[in-house]
Order: sequence, then structure tokens, then C-alpha cells
Amino acid sequence: MTDAVSAFLKRRADLLLGLVASAVLFAMMGLTVVDVVARYVFNRPLRGAFEVTELMLLVLIFAGLPLVSFTDEHALMDFIDRLLPPRGQVLLERLVQALCAATMFVLTWLIWRKADRIWAYRDSTDVLRIVYGPFVYFMAAMIGLTAVIHLYKMVERR
Repeated sequence: MTDAVSAFLKRRADLLLGLVASAVLFAMMGLTVVDVVARYVFNRPLRGAFEVTELMLLVLIFAGLPLVSFTDEHALMDFIDRLLPPRGQVLLERLVQALCAATMFVLTWLIWRKADRIWAYRDSTDVLRIVYGPFVYFMAAMIGLTAVIHLYKMVERR
């Protein structure tokens, strides 16, 4: 993949995920405002607002995970890098990317299995009866995408 194509994909991913994150965050804010006003002004809290907020937060966090990995914006400690020569730094980075990819693939498998069980039982929220299954499958898919991104970063030329 050329640098121009990679930059184009990064801009598109940033834009798409940024818009989704903004919309979800705005919806969470609006829901919270309406719930607080309804609760304290009218003494009528919004039914299921907490559940919906939790699910929106789940979507926000797991949709952002691949973007954070793609743009290398994870928190990192670089005290070892200074001790290594440039070739050693590249090898260390590839090793870390491989370990991250392996970890993410294992997490994807485990969460997918959990999603299968949740879907089979039709587990749902208490108040609104929103089924958890699709959300857990979404978590697994986003972690899987993150694993693929780490694999790509492991083999990409620098």
C-alpha cells in the first residue's frame, strides 16, 4: 500500500469514526440532559436512560479502538527505545505489534464465544429488554479489526 493510499484511508477512517463518535457522544449528552431535567423538574425519570447510555458508551469505546491502533495513539512508554539502535527499535516495534495482534485475536475469539452464549440465552437489559448479543458481537468485531490493524503495522515497510 502506498503512502498516498494509506493517508487517504487514514483520513477517511478518521472522518467516519470521528463523525460516529461525535454523534454517539452528542446523543449520550442529549439523553443525559433530558433524563436529568425529567428527573428533577418533573419527577419523571426517562425509562431506560441508564441502559441506553451504557450501550452507547460501549459502542463509542469499541468503535474507537481500531482508530487508536491505526493512528498509533495508544499510551506508550519509550524509555527502552532510547537504549536501542534504530534497527533494534524497529524489531522491538514489530515484536510489540505482533504481541498486540496475538492478544487481540485471542480476545476476539473469547468475546465471540461469549457473544454466542449471550445470544443463545437472549440476555437483555432489565428495563427496555434490549438484547446484548449484537453489542457483544460488535465488541468482538472491533477487537478483531484492531488485531488485523496490528498485523498490518507489524509487516508494513518503514
